[in-house]
Amino acid sequence: MPAITTIADEILELKRERNAILLAHHYQESEIQELADSIGDSLELARRAQSFKGEVIAFCGVWFMAETAKLLNPERIVVVPDSEAGCSLVDACPAPQLRAWKAAHPGHVVVSYVNTSAEVKAESDIVCTSRNAVDVVNSIPADQPILFVPDVNLGNYVKRMTGRENMKIWQGACIVHATFPARRLVGAKANHPDALVAAHTECPPEVLRMCDFIGSTSAIIEWCVRHEHDEFIILTESGVIHSLHKLAPRKRFHFIANENCNCSECPYMKRNTLEKLRDALLHLEPRVELPAEVMNRARRPVERMLALR
Repeated sequence: MPAITTIADEILELKRERNAILLAHHYQESEIQELADSIGDSLELARRAQSFKGEVIAFCGVWFMAETAKLLNPERIVVVPDSEAGCSLVDACPAPQLRAWKAAHPGHVVVSYVNTSAEVKAESDIVCTSRNAVDVVNSIPADQPILFVPDVNLGNYVKRMTGRENMKIWQGACIVHATFPARRLVGAKANHPDALVAAHTECPPEVLRMCDFIGSTSAIIEWCVRHEHDEFIILTESGVIHSLHKLAPRKRFHFIANENCNCSECPYMKRNTLEKLRDALLHLEPRVELPAEVMNRARRPVERMLALR
């Protein structure tokens, strides 16, 4: 009897044929994470993309992440399972609006969160992630005015941690993290009084004030796994449960719902499926293509970030 071929089998065979690497963000569905060569947050995946030596990068995340991989690997093919996997933070900061702001406010160093388009990165001086944003801002001279784009909650957190009063903050927000309500966290703490609370830096300040740990996606996972405690309330996208269960199977994790969908899922991240990943590897589409001028300008601030390490 011939062997039954699954979609996962097809993906792995296509990956071999294409000499491809599969990169998956922590917010992807578990079946995609199971097939990935590397699972991580934006910084980890950018570094993995930077060191990749093959021919094709299949980026299972959202479009701006794949753009970053293309910036660091201009000679390689970068595909995404779904071209509509976008980001509310990218939408909140269009490049023409940023150019207009810079023209009206010369002299500012532009720090752009990685959750921005390649065009916005091209208008920036340095890029940051939620994991290294404080270090990036601290690397800039104290008397230098800064514009931080586009996440208002991350920007306010960085401003508080660095004491940088001369920092302007763009008013964008994540549709998942920004809508975690403090009242639901209060309720979760009442229901799970022994649990510690870990939240992403994109959450609102009134939520962060009630947390035991604040950090990036990977930092949250690392903290929960390393901590001696065995019960946690998590305020980030629920896809992290895949890594949490694998790395700490005996611990308990509780997620609270945000206001938008009464869930803790990113609708953009969940657009990617195994079927779409297979087709992307088969047809090498949707493919990330960027103008050379944009790539050259956008690569520099990304490399400045990576040089800090």
